[in-house]
Amino acid sequence: MLRTRSIALATAAAAVASIVLMPSTAQAAGSVHLYKIYYDSPGTDRGANSSLNAEWVQVRNTTGAAVNLRGWTLRDAAGHVYTFGAYTLAKGATVTVRTGKGTNTSTNRYWGRTWYVWNNDKDAATLKRANGTVADTCSYNSTAYDYKLC
Repeated sequence: MLRTRSIALATAAAAVASIVLMPSTAQAAGSVHLYKIYYDSPGTDRGANSSLNAEWVQVRNTTGAAVNLRGWTLRDAAGHVYTFGAYTLAKGATVTVRTGKGTNTSTNRYWGRTWYVWNNDKDAATLKRANGTVADTCSYNSTAYDYKLC
């Protein structure tokens, strides 16, 4: 009887350990998250559209499925908000949100602003789902680089 209980306990312990060590569904499935912020475009900040578009944020989809980003928002600490319109981010894909004006494509979206969003010294980006919940945040506090990997 004692031997049967010991075997049963050992089996139960092994089962619990395997469940605890398994990745969660979210980890296994990936995420839609901020990937990179290029916050200090080259040259002098004079507001030229080419300079504005050299400032950008990349959003990456590491899930196993395409994700509809309609209504998702990207914002900085000062409250500048970009809202995704009709757009689906393919599985494994990255989209670049550029500050200036341009024609939207599957890999580039344009905020349409006439001045810079991302501060050259420090800022914080927040990606929110259409329902308002935070998908990801990324902040930087450095003038040593022009970009931040999130």
